[in-house]
Amino acid sequence: MACCWALGLATLVAWNCMLTIEDYYYKLFPKYHPARLLTLIYMPFAVVSMAILTYYESKIDTRKRNLSGLVLFFLSSLLLLLLDLASSGKGGIGNFIGIGAIAGSFGVADALLQGGMVGDLFFMCPEFLQSYLAGIAASGFLISALRLLTKAAFEKFPNGLRKGVILFLVISIFFEFQCILVYAFLFPKLPIVKYYRLKASTEGSNTVSADLAAGGIHINQEDENEAKRHERLSNKELFFENIDYAVDLILIFVLTLSIVPGFIYEDTGSHQLHSWYALVLITMYNACDLISRYIPLVEFLKLKSRKGLMIAVLSRFLLIPAFYFTAKYSDQGWMILLISFLGLTNGYLTVCVITEAPKGYKGPEQNALGNLLVLCVLCGVFAGVALDWLWL
Repeated sequence: MACCWALGLATLVAWNCMLTIEDYYYKLFPKYHPARLLTLIYMPFAVVSMAILTYYESKIDTRKRNLSGLVLFFLSSLLLLLLDLASSGKGGIGNFIGIGAIAGSFGVADALLQGGMVGDLFFMCPEFLQSYLAGIAASGFLISALRLLTKAAFEKFPNGLRKGVILFLVISIFFEFQCILVYAFLFPKLPIVKYYRLKASTEGSNTVSADLAAGGIHINQEDENEAKRHERLSNKELFFENIDYAVDLILIFVLTLSIVPGFIYEDTGSHQLHSWYALVLITMYNACDLISRYIPLVEFLKLKSRKGLMIAVLSRFLLIPAFYFTAKYSDQGWMILLISFLGLTNGYLTVCVITEAPKGYKGPEQNALGNLLVLCVLCGVFAGVALDWLWL
């Protein structure tokens, strides 16, 4: 569970870094709407890459896929730091294009790693999946908290905002490197992980052989031939059997991303907290998102009814008029309360849907379904990011 949590953290730590230093980018590129535009660049790369990977998921080696995603996150984060050092923190269209290209590479890395990890964990126990999803939320919270600390520490220094950002990027790059080592050398050798991967292999999964080899288990040709004889549902059949879960995930993230981060950075005013306001809102959202992902671990608090999940997801859309009127007529206390509720419902419903979906399927089907549902999450995020411009 600790490894899954750390790998969840690694999945979005680089992208959350880019989102959380938006206050710095607004200073460098005030005319380019960085919070909205960088997300809009990131998403097509993530969605298209994920669609291709979902189509070919049964032929792709999960180990190579996940390691490629981790290495790409690490190298892109390093490039982001080097770009800032090389340009001495200057603005301009050239630098913004460079940052945009790095945002695109983050999108490809997200598709490689998030789809690969969720597909892999779908045929393990639900606690691993919940822990991974909690790690994703923790990346947002820890990065926001770290950003508040670096902003406070360097605020009174000359060029303090940039110094805080550089320290912040160095810490996240170091963490990305640690996670490459965790996935490459520690995770495949855990006995419970080897057990689940071997079980998936005997059910017909062709994506786990390299991971099993890394854990010291080699499958002979006869076992592979036996595994290939297993029948499995096609991706299309899996999608239509789980279409309500797919719609749930799309709608959860359409709503969340139409508010976070663009609306928070540009449309909430400044109030008494001044430049701290957006950072405080982002931190509150991330903290509540993280806390709520642990609620389903308490069995009687977990929502399992497919109809109940759909009603809960649709009722969240009442938050749109709530945010509109709060930004227009109310003060910062109400906005903090609303953003906290958005985070609570986002994390809770995501974990409820994703941990219920794989039950009753064989290993290869669970892997395919995991990839399909991550594709739905990314489609929802992309749609939310596009709709976010309507606030303007």
